[in-house]
Amino acid sequence: MASLSLILLLSLAFSLSLVFATDPSTLQDFCVTMLGTSVCKDPKLVEANDFFFSGLHLAGNTTNPAGSKVTPVFAAQLPGLNTLGISLARIDIAPWGVNPPHSHPRATEILTVVEGTLEVGFITSNPENRHFTKILQKGDVFVFPIGLIHYQRNIGYGNVVAIAALSSQNPGAITISNAVFGATPEISSEVLTKAFQLDRTVINYLQSKF
Repeated sequence: MASLSLILLLSLAFSLSLVFATDPSTLQDFCVTMLGTSVCKDPKLVEANDFFFSGLHLAGNTTNPAGSKVTPVFAAQLPGLNTLGISLARIDIAPWGVNPPHSHPRATEILTVVEGTLEVGFITSNPENRHFTKILQKGDVFVFPIGLIHYQRNIGYGNVVAIAALSSQNPGAITISNAVFGATPEISSEVLTKAFQLDRTVINYLQSKF
């Protein structure tokens, strides 16, 4: 009897772990969050503006070292997305700019080019580290699997505009260079020297940049 109880308990724990591995499932029409909280508004107080966002027609400011700007429309910007498991973003990239290598730990991304010529790529996990890359033109679509490192680069002479849809209300973003060289508190230079097989002065320089 005790072994049967243990099996049932483990099965329940496993099923709960599967449930919490994705965005929360909605058990109602919507759960619009109150500003700055995770509490749902009273449905009677919800209005159309809770499901509305304006601004994706505006170009992002790309005057930065990377030459790119991502304008997110996640649950933080659009409360009506809460529990719906989707979001999107506008990506602006200046000529020869990049959206640096990054990953979304909680979402697959599907990207559509609206304007320009865009090189995209992603890398599979260890040990293969296989690099898939493609040149996209206006109207082309590319998908980046959940959690994998990917990037975009404008290889044309005009601005790139792309729209990315993501399979989470809060996909997260880990920019590799920022995370590794700009961590707070910083990662020990001894660790990074061995990991990247670089001289410590190079590592210190990279950390100073981020």
